Amino acid sequence: MDKVVSSASAALEDITDGASLAVGGFGLCGIPSVLIAELHAKGVRDLEVFSNNCGVDDWGLGILLGAKQIRRMVSSYVGENKEFARQYLEGELEVELTPQGTLAERLRAGGAGIAAFFTPTGVGSQVADGGLPWRYAGDGSVAVASPPKETRVFSLGGEERTFVLEEGIAADFGLVRAAKGDRHGNLVFNKSSRNFNPLCAMSGRITIAEVEELVEPGELDPDEIHLPGIYVQRVVPLTTEQAQEKRIEKRTITEKGA
Repeated sequence: MDKVVSSASAALEDITDGASLAVGGFGLCGIPSVLIAELHAKGVRDLEVFSNNCGVDDWGLGILLGAKQIRRMVSSYVGENKEFARQYLEGELEVELTPQGTLAERLRAGGAGIAAFFTPTGVGSQVADGGLPWRYAGDGSVAVASPPKETRVFSLGGEERTFVLEEGIAADFGLVRAAKGDRHGNLVFNKSSRNFNPLCAMSGRITIAEVEELVEPGELDPDEIHLPGIYVQRVVPLTTEQAQEKRIEKRTITEKGA
Protein backbone atom coordinates (compact mmCIF):
# COMPACT_ATOMS: atom_id res chain seq x y z
CA MET A 1 0.00 0.00 0.00
CA ASP A 2 2.99 2.33 0.32
CA LYS A 3 3.06 3.97 -3.11
CA VAL A 4 5.82 6.50 -2.45
CA VAL A 5 8.76 6.34 -4.87
CA SER A 6 12.18 7.82 -4.31
CA SER A 7 12.25 10.30 -7.17
CA ALA A 8 10.45 11.61 -10.24
CA SER A 9 12.98 9.77 -12.37
CA ALA A 10 12.14 6.44 -10.74
CA ALA A 11 8.41 7.11 -11.07
CA LEU A 12 8.72 7.68 -14.82
CA GLU A 13 11.18 4.93 -15.66
CA ASP A 14 8.69 2.83 -17.67
CA ILE A 15 7.38 5.70 -19.82
CA THR A 16 8.82 5.03 -23.27
CA ASP A 17 8.56 6.52 -26.77
CA GLY A 18 5.02 6.52 -28.14
CA ALA A 19 3.26 6.46 -24.76
CA SER A 20 -0.04 8.25 -24.19
CA LEU A 21 -0.31 10.63 -21.23
CA ALA A 22 -3.26 12.30 -19.50
CA VAL A 23 -1.77 15.41 -17.89
CA GLY A 24 -3.61 17.48 -15.28
CA GLY A 25 -3.76 21.25 -15.01
CA PHE A 26 -5.51 24.22 -16.56
CA GLY A 27 -3.22 26.77 -18.10
CA LEU A 28 -0.33 26.61 -15.63
CA CYS A 29 -2.58 26.03 -12.62
CA GLY A 30 -2.08 22.61 -11.03
CA ILE A 31 0.28 21.22 -13.67
CA PRO A 32 2.69 18.42 -12.66
CA SER A 33 5.70 20.59 -13.53
CA VAL A 34 8.31 18.39 -11.84
CA LEU A 35 7.18 15.25 -13.68
CA ILE A 36 7.04 17.18 -16.96
CA ALA A 37 10.58 18.50 -16.47
CA GLU A 38 11.80 14.97 -15.77
CA LEU A 39 10.11 13.68 -18.94
CA HIS A 40 11.95 16.38 -20.84
CA ALA A 41 15.25 15.28 -19.33
CA LYS A 42 14.41 11.64 -20.05
CA GLY A 43 14.04 12.49 -23.74
CA VAL A 44 11.04 10.28 -24.56
CA ARG A 45 9.44 11.15 -27.90
CA ASP A 46 6.35 10.62 -30.05
CA LEU A 47 4.06 11.20 -27.08
CA GLU A 48 0.29 11.51 -27.39
CA VAL A 49 -0.91 13.90 -24.71
CA PHE A 50 -4.44 14.47 -23.43
CA SER A 51 -4.54 17.79 -21.60
CA ASN A 52 -6.71 20.89 -21.56
CA ASN A 53 -3.94 22.91 -23.19
CA CYS A 54 -0.17 22.72 -23.67
CA GLY A 55 1.37 25.07 -21.13
CA VAL A 56 3.28 28.10 -22.37
CA ASP A 57 6.38 28.32 -24.53
CA ASP A 58 8.88 27.91 -21.69
CA TRP A 59 6.98 26.05 -18.97
CA GLY A 60 4.83 22.99 -18.47
CA LEU A 61 4.01 20.87 -21.50
CA GLY A 62 5.40 23.68 -23.65
CA ILE A 63 8.88 22.41 -22.72
CA LEU A 64 8.12 19.02 -24.27
CA LEU A 65 6.52 20.66 -27.26
CA GLY A 66 9.54 22.86 -27.89
CA ALA A 67 11.79 19.81 -27.80
CA LYS A 68 9.58 18.03 -30.38
CA GLN A 69 8.75 15.26 -27.90
CA ILE A 70 4.98 15.44 -28.51
CA ARG A 71 3.49 13.87 -31.63
CA ARG A 72 -0.21 14.49 -30.95
CA MET A 73 -2.27 16.70 -28.63
CA VAL A 74 -5.92 16.23 -27.65
CA SER A 75 -6.85 19.58 -26.12
CA SER A 76 -9.55 22.18 -25.68
CA TYR A 77 -7.59 25.20 -26.84
CA VAL A 78 -4.17 26.38 -27.96
CA GLY A 79 -3.97 28.98 -25.18
CA GLU A 80 -0.91 31.19 -24.73
CA ASN A 81 1.55 28.87 -26.46
CA LYS A 82 2.79 30.35 -29.73
CA GLU A 83 4.91 27.28 -30.49
CA PHE A 84 1.80 25.11 -30.14
CA ALA A 85 0.03 27.21 -32.77
CA ARG A 86 3.07 27.27 -35.05
CA GLN A 87 3.64 23.51 -35.00
CA TYR A 88 -0.05 22.85 -35.61
CA LEU A 89 -0.43 25.29 -38.50
CA GLU A 90 2.82 24.19 -40.15
CA GLY A 91 1.95 20.50 -40.03
CA GLU A 92 4.50 19.44 -37.40
CA LEU A 93 1.93 18.45 -34.77
CA GLU A 94 -1.39 16.64 -34.89
CA VAL A 95 -4.07 18.34 -32.79
CA GLU A 96 -7.55 17.10 -31.96
CA LEU A 97 -9.42 20.12 -30.60
CA THR A 98 -12.20 18.93 -28.31
CA PRO A 99 -14.92 20.90 -26.46
CA GLN A 100 -13.74 21.40 -22.89
CA GLY A 101 -16.64 19.67 -21.16
CA THR A 102 -16.45 16.80 -23.63
CA LEU A 103 -12.75 16.36 -22.93
CA ALA A 104 -13.42 16.26 -19.20
CA GLU A 105 -16.13 13.64 -19.61
CA ARG A 106 -14.03 11.56 -22.02
CA LEU A 107 -11.29 11.37 -19.38
CA ARG A 108 -13.76 10.53 -16.61
CA ALA A 109 -15.52 7.94 -18.74
CA GLY A 110 -12.29 6.20 -19.67
CA GLY A 111 -11.33 6.02 -16.02
CA ALA A 112 -14.72 4.59 -15.11
CA GLY A 113 -14.54 1.88 -17.78
CA ILE A 114 -17.15 3.54 -20.00
CA ALA A 115 -16.20 3.08 -23.64
CA ALA A 116 -18.32 5.91 -25.05
CA PHE A 117 -21.22 8.23 -24.30
CA PHE A 118 -23.68 10.47 -26.13
CA THR A 119 -23.61 14.26 -25.66
CA PRO A 120 -25.42 17.15 -27.39
CA THR A 121 -22.22 19.22 -27.46
CA GLY A 122 -20.93 19.64 -30.99
CA VAL A 123 -24.07 18.51 -32.83
CA GLY A 124 -24.48 20.46 -36.05
CA SER A 125 -20.80 21.38 -36.22
CA GLN A 126 -17.61 19.82 -37.54
CA VAL A 127 -17.16 18.21 -34.11
CA ALA A 128 -19.93 15.80 -35.09
CA ASP A 129 -19.93 16.08 -38.88
CA GLY A 130 -16.18 15.67 -39.31
CA GLY A 131 -13.74 17.79 -41.27
CA LEU A 132 -11.90 19.46 -38.40
CA PRO A 133 -8.21 19.78 -39.36
CA TRP A 134 -6.17 17.39 -37.21
CA ARG A 135 -2.95 17.84 -39.17
CA TYR A 136 -1.98 20.32 -41.86
CA ALA A 137 0.36 19.67 -44.76
CA GLY A 138 3.37 21.87 -45.39
CA ASP A 139 1.47 23.84 -48.06
CA GLY A 140 -1.35 24.70 -45.64
CA SER A 141 -3.84 22.15 -46.94
CA VAL A 142 -5.49 19.70 -44.58
CA ALA A 143 -3.56 16.42 -44.46
CA VAL A 144 -5.68 14.68 -41.83
CA ALA A 145 -9.25 15.66 -40.92
CA SER A 146 -11.52 14.39 -38.19
CA PRO A 147 -13.95 11.65 -39.23
CA PRO A 148 -17.73 12.00 -38.86
CA LYS A 149 -19.14 10.63 -35.61
CA GLU A 150 -22.25 8.61 -34.96
CA THR A 151 -25.33 10.63 -33.98
CA ARG A 152 -28.64 9.44 -32.56
CA VAL A 153 -31.90 11.01 -31.49
CA PHE A 154 -32.97 10.47 -27.88
CA SER A 155 -35.95 11.67 -25.93
CA LEU A 156 -34.64 13.46 -22.84
CA GLY A 157 -37.08 15.14 -20.49
CA GLY A 158 -39.86 14.74 -23.02
CA GLU A 159 -37.87 16.50 -25.74
CA GLU A 160 -36.29 14.76 -28.71
CA ARG A 161 -32.73 15.90 -29.33
CA THR A 162 -29.76 14.79 -31.41
CA PHE A 163 -26.66 13.56 -29.60
CA VAL A 164 -23.16 12.70 -30.82
CA LEU A 165 -21.14 9.68 -29.70
CA GLU A 166 -17.82 10.48 -28.01
CA GLU A 167 -15.27 7.85 -26.97
CA GLY A 168 -13.75 7.61 -23.50
CA ILE A 169 -10.02 8.21 -23.03
CA ALA A 170 -7.85 5.60 -21.32
CA ALA A 171 -4.22 6.77 -21.31
CA ASP A 172 -1.14 4.69 -20.60
CA PHE A 173 -0.14 7.09 -17.82
CA GLY A 174 -1.76 9.88 -15.82
CA LEU A 175 0.41 12.71 -14.48
CA VAL A 176 -1.09 14.97 -11.80
CA ARG A 177 -0.15 17.36 -9.00
CA ALA A 178 -1.79 17.60 -5.58
CA ALA A 179 -1.39 19.87 -2.59
CA LYS A 180 -1.40 16.93 -0.17
CA GLY A 181 -1.23 13.18 -0.51
CA ASP A 182 -0.66 10.20 1.72
CA ARG A 183 1.31 7.02 1.17
CA HIS A 184 -1.82 5.21 -0.05
CA GLY A 185 -2.26 7.71 -2.89
CA ASN A 186 -5.25 9.61 -1.49
CA LEU A 187 -5.02 13.18 -2.81
CA VAL A 188 -6.22 16.66 -1.85
CA PHE A 189 -6.06 19.50 -4.39
CA ASN A 190 -5.84 23.19 -3.58
CA LYS A 191 -8.91 25.10 -4.76
CA SER A 192 -8.91 25.68 -8.54
CA SER A 193 -5.81 23.55 -9.05
CA ARG A 194 -8.14 20.56 -8.80
CA ASN A 195 -9.39 21.34 -12.37
CA PHE A 196 -8.54 18.40 -14.69
CA ASN A 197 -6.30 16.59 -12.20
CA PRO A 198 -8.82 14.05 -10.80
CA LEU A 199 -10.06 13.24 -14.31
CA CYS A 200 -6.54 12.70 -15.69
CA ALA A 201 -5.73 10.54 -12.68
CA MET A 202 -8.78 8.40 -13.41
CA SER A 203 -7.88 8.11 -17.09
CA GLY A 204 -4.35 6.82 -16.57
CA ARG A 205 -3.71 3.08 -16.45
CA ILE A 206 -0.77 3.99 -14.23
CA THR A 207 -1.12 7.34 -12.48
CA ILE A 208 1.78 9.23 -10.95
CA ALA A 209 1.06 12.06 -8.51
CA GLU A 210 3.58 14.66 -7.41
CA VAL A 211 2.51 16.00 -4.01
CA GLU A 212 3.57 19.21 -2.32
CA GLU A 213 3.03 17.75 1.16
CA LEU A 214 3.27 14.06 2.00
CA VAL A 215 1.30 12.92 5.06
CA GLU A 216 0.90 9.57 6.75
CA PRO A 217 -2.15 7.33 6.25
CA GLY A 218 -4.98 8.42 8.53
CA GLU A 219 -3.90 12.08 8.69
CA LEU A 220 -6.31 13.10 5.93
CA ASP A 221 -9.94 13.52 6.96
CA PRO A 222 -11.92 11.23 4.62
CA ASP A 223 -14.26 14.14 3.86
CA GLU A 224 -11.40 16.28 2.51
CA ILE A 225 -10.05 13.69 0.08
CA HIS A 226 -10.78 14.71 -3.51
CA LEU A 227 -9.37 11.61 -5.19
CA PRO A 228 -9.16 8.17 -3.57
CA GLY A 229 -5.91 6.27 -3.76
CA ILE A 230 -7.40 3.52 -5.93
CA TYR A 231 -6.68 5.77 -8.92
CA VAL A 232 -3.04 6.46 -7.99
CA GLN A 233 -0.18 3.98 -8.34
CA ARG A 234 2.86 6.16 -7.53
CA VAL A 235 3.41 9.15 -5.25
CA VAL A 236 6.37 11.51 -5.64
CA PRO A 237 6.96 13.85 -2.65
CA LEU A 238 8.29 17.25 -3.73
CA THR A 239 11.01 19.24 -2.02
CA THR A 240 10.11 22.61 -0.53
CA GLU A 241 11.73 24.36 -3.50
CA GLN A 242 9.87 22.22 -6.03
CA ALA A 243 6.55 22.76 -4.27
CA GLN A 244 7.01 26.54 -4.21
CA GLU A 245 7.94 26.96 -7.88
CA LYS A 246 4.69 27.95 -9.54
CA ARG A 247 4.13 30.24 -12.48
CA ILE A 248 1.20 32.09 -13.94
CA GLU A 249 0.43 32.80 -17.58
CA LYS A 250 -0.16 36.53 -17.22
CA ARG A 251 0.52 38.88 -14.33
CA THR A 252 -1.83 41.83 -13.86
CA ILE A 253 -0.68 44.55 -11.46
CA THR A 254 -2.85 47.35 -10.09
CA GLU A 255 -1.04 50.60 -9.54
CA LYS A 256 -0.73 51.61 -5.90
CA GLY A 257 -3.57 53.92 -4.90
CA ALA A 258 -5.63 53.09 -7.97
